[in-house]
Amino acid sequence: MAKILIIDDERAIRNTMKEILTFEQYEVDVAENAKSGLEKIRENNYNLVFLDIKMSEISGEQCLETIVDEGFDVPVVMISGHGNIEVAVNCMKRGAFDFIEKPIDLNKLLNVAKNVLDSGETQISEKKIGKSKPKSNNSEGSQMIGESAIVQKIRMLIERIAPTDARVLITGKNGTGKEVVARLIYENSLRAKEPFIEVNCAAIPSELIESELFGHEKGSFTSAVKNRTGKFEEANNGTIFLDEIGDMSLSAQAKVLRCLQESEITPVGSNKAVKINVRVLAATNKDLKEEITNGNFREDLYHRLNVINIHVPSLADRKDDIPLLTEHFIHIICQEQNINNKIFTQSAINELQKLEWRGNIRELRNIVERLLILCDTEITGEDVINNV
Repeated sequence: MAKILIIDDERAIRNTMKEILTFEQYEVDVAENAKSGLEKIRENNYNLVFLDIKMSEISGEQCLETIVDEGFDVPVVMISGHGNIEVAVNCMKRGAFDFIEKPIDLNKLLNVAKNVLDSGETQISEKKIGKSKPKSNNSEGSQMIGESAIVQKIRMLIERIAPTDARVLITGKNGTGKEVVARLIYENSLRAKEPFIEVNCAAIPSELIESELFGHEKGSFTSAVKNRTGKFEEANNGTIFLDEIGDMSLSAQAKVLRCLQESEITPVGSNKAVKINVRVLAATNKDLKEEITNGNFREDLYHRLNVINIHVPSLADRKDDIPLLTEHFIHIICQEQNINNKIFTQSAINELQKLEWRGNIRELRNIVERLLILCDTEITGEDVINNV
């Protein structure tokens, strides 16, 4: 279970955030000021910290600086008031992962938490999401569970395209497992021993996306106190995964297009191009053809990315896989939570298959975890009805 710390001097905000995050099965601590928050960070291992910018005595900026200086490998999301957006962006340049604005939109809160925790963020100073070793075939992240015809077709397609350098556009709704497909392509490719760099385009503000992707030169903008290597250069000779590319700004799209055309990037503030050799995988939950019509996405970039298209189906379109997915999650969650394995009766499976699954596989995992924690050894259809 992911552990989150909220540092905010407004009790109502702390309590509201804690309530919604706890409901989503996160373990949540709170601190009423930066001093108390820093003490908790020094005493505990957190997966994520929400940090208010404007606080008395020690500000959020100062608190962030201390977290970075003391070397804590925890992603920090700043909580920004109306007049603090510029400050929040500067905090991101200094190492914060993202920011959310007050009044807090609870959907935005949950999306940001998911983006941070799903990325496996560990190094706040450089916000490195990639250069990780491939996950083993026994890990949750690199398996496509299911035996339905559509899943078998995707497996066969991955097997065919993985050894090539073809660009792949992965489409599908949130929670369907697009990142799993990208990881499987990488792990079965000829570049599997080289870096895999994942970039969540939706989690990076438009002001920072170009610096994040292409790097920057010292002095190219305020707070650019040293040269920085971008994600494309980090991925050199390996693979870059541009997740949620439909949320990328048009200016960044233009630079990505040039990168794909010329096989080179130019850091922000530099006139010197850097040659790169990178395989590009991209994913989106948006209809990019519709986005092109609305003027939000470049048609030429779409055609560059869409050499191979893999559409990942919604769970509602592959309900026959729910028994296997449930069994898979039981094994993983019982290990994570250190609890004995429990049995889902056929009536429980039947009830799960009746649900709409708007949250797809991610929602199924959450519900299985809830049932494993709250129910007895044998989980019945009635348990599902009462807890969903």
